[in-house]
Amino acid sequence: MNEKYLKISDLNIYIKTIFDENPFLNKVFLRGEISNFKNHSRGHLYFTLKDEASRISAVMFYSSAITLNFTPEDGMNVLVEGRISCYPAQGTYQIYVEKMEPDGLGNLYIEFEKLKEKLSKEGLFLEECKKAIPKIPKRVGIITAPTGAAIKDIISTIKRRFPICETILFPALVQGRDAAPDIVRQIKEADSGKYDLDVLIVGRGGGSIEDLWAFNEEIVARAIYEANTPIISAVGHEIDFTIADFVADMRAPTPTGAAEMAVPTTTEIINMLNSYNIRLNEFMHNLIHKSKLRLDSATSSYILKNPLSLYELKEQKLDNLIEILNNNITKRISNYNLILNNFNNSYILKNPYSLFEVKKEKLIYNSNTLYHNLNNIITKNNHNYQILLNTLKLVNPLSILDKGYSLVTKDDTIIKNSTNLKINDIIKIKMHEGSVTAQVEEINK
Repeated sequence: MNEKYLKISDLNIYIKTIFDENPFLNKVFLRGEISNFKNHSRGHLYFTLKDEASRISAVMFYSSAITLNFTPEDGMNVLVEGRISCYPAQGTYQIYVEKMEPDGLGNLYIEFEKLKEKLSKEGLFLEECKKAIPKIPKRVGIITAPTGAAIKDIISTIKRRFPICETILFPALVQGRDAAPDIVRQIKEADSGKYDLDVLIVGRGGGSIEDLWAFNEEIVARAIYEANTPIISAVGHEIDFTIADFVADMRAPTPTGAAEMAVPTTTEIINMLNSYNIRLNEFMHNLIHKSKLRLDSATSSYILKNPLSLYELKEQKLDNLIEILNNNITKRISNYNLILNNFNNSYILKNPYSLFEVKKEKLIYNSNTLYHNLNNIITKNNHNYQILLNTLKLVNPLSILDKGYSLVTKDDTIIKNSTNLKINDIIKIKMHEGSVTAQVEEINK
């Protein structure tokens, strides 16, 4: 009866044989998006290939992986070539990838890059905007799922390293459609000031890019940026990066790493206090030593032992200054007396009327010179005027009328020829004195 029952391993080996002998499965070409990517320490690559409706496990051994000219990561769309077979140890079938090349980026990865670029341009990732993490916090807030390894690792690490630090859990959804709004609500609650937090840890354990997507939402990034409490982002494993990591004041590779960054160890505190104690003792010793040297120098100084010598030096210096001052005053007075004597003995001051006489003679001379020059100019101009007047008379066309000639015009036009007139034309005859108007009765050519 027992012979009809197969071992599970035998069944899986039989199924593997069917896969391996099927020619259609020995050469398969697939297009899909990478998810749950893991790079094993031995160089083998393990990941999941998926599309909108389904997924398949994939493995690419080191011998094939070394031929890749790019670095695979979650969210990438790839083209793969390989064979389908069964993994007997787990009874699952998977694709053994032999060749792989990029086929663009997945939708989630594209959204991630777009949001990252947008927030970077707005300055949400700038180092100068990040707040310092307190070295010795009294109270640490934690925003994560209330169950799971992340919260256990964080609390146990804090209690082990710095047991006097108080922790407050703000339970939140960290996966799914409602996760992002719930995380934002808890960040605002923790940052409200009611809890007097020194630092806030926001994160969760590892997972696929879909599992971690709540921490790539814009509302979560802006809530972290706007918080007044310093925030440490602790999302996933060391290879996982989210938008929250770039916005947070500090990024931890794991939740345990975040706890280590948030609080010091008791040993570190003791070492720091010992260091401060040593430095303080050295400082006080140096200060006392320098002060003692100054005191010894002051007590052994010549001035302190002979205070009157300082007074004597000052007295002597004062005498010198007084002597210099008196000499300067005497010299200044002598100079002013010399200037005053020169004024008193001057010819002008004794005979002021002589200065007036000199000025008067000069004024009379200048007046005569001016009159003579003006008379010469007037005489010369009158002579030139007569010359111009005589010249004008010579060229004046009316001057000929003085000799008895007349000027005949018609309509203000001078008549030079009889052909310019007709019988009964009205003409004007201008003489030396006066003019007459006449009518033409006869024309002789």
